[in-house]
Amino acid sequence: MTTADPEHQLGFAARMLWMARDLLGRLFKLGRVSTASAGDPPLALPGSAETSLVRRLPADLLGTVDDLTFSSLPFSPLFQTADEFAAELSNATVHAVLHLAWVPGDDQRFQAQMAVYVKPRGLFGRAYMGFIKPFRYLIVYPALLRQLERRWGARPAE
Repeated sequence: MTTADPEHQLGFAARMLWMARDLLGRLFKLGRVSTASAGDPPLALPGSAETSLVRRLPADLLGTVDDLTFSSLPFSPLFQTADEFAAELSNATVHAVLHLAWVPGDDQRFQAQMAVYVKPRGLFGRAYMGFIKPFRYLIVYPALLRQLERRWGARPAE
């Protein structure tokens, strides 16, 4: 996940939406979704003075992602275990947490599950998230999951 590059690796429709969001982000100073904006001060979590969820983690999860960085996404890793990973994103429209987990299926095989928890920033953030919801659920998230599935299948056997 940390090496994913949706702007260049997803299908055509998802890539176009990703690039459109970055263009709108530059025009309206919303921040980008494909790379972190270097030099920008961290934004406080909506309704809080904190700028990250890291301080809320239990002691056993602290430091589990010290060596991880995202190569092309503006996420900051929060924690990693053998079967879970979480990262946060903060820009002018939202504070979001991406959570990935391996969960046992009915056939004793594990399957990937992804959740994105979003806290909009103000009225504009809520309106923006409402506007893009169908694009996220119908195009972007399925494309991201297909990409993760392909990358998982192509990894070297352990």
